[in-house]
Amino acid sequence: MTELTLPTAEDTEAFGRSLGAVLRAGDLVLLSGPLGAGKTALTRGIAAGLGVRGRVSSPTFVIARQHPAGERGVPLVHVDAYRLGGDLTELDDLDLDTELETSAVVVEWGEGTADRLSEDYLLIRLTRHPDDTRTAELHPHGNWLARAVPVS
Repeated sequence: MTELTLPTAEDTEAFGRSLGAVLRAGDLVLLSGPLGAGKTALTRGIAAGLGVRGRVSSPTFVIARQHPAGERGVPLVHVDAYRLGGDLTELDDLDLDTELETSAVVVEWGEGTADRLSEDYLLIRLTRHPDDTRTAELHPHGNWLARAVPVS
């Protein structure tokens, strides 16, 4: 486990940009943390690092949003599993295992639900502290154990 301190929301997005720059089709990233912890800010950064098209916002009401690939050729599927409330049937209906073949997939609120999509995933637990700084704990699983995750 690696822990990062992210002093500002901009730092959270910058870390996301670094991570997005190394993501490839088939990558699964699960984001965990309470409301306001920075999950969507991190995803905005990931999208920028991937170079995908379209504005990134929380997909809470649509559950999943696909962002077309940019120059790097890797689309982003951004999922908000909050409303699923652990209902794995609805998660299955999203066909994310198929999306994983051609896209990078980021699932907010994915810990404990979307981790069953693949044995290879990066779990990022975000915590927002009273002074508005954030901490990101990186928990790699499967092939992520051998991959370098940018931490600067």
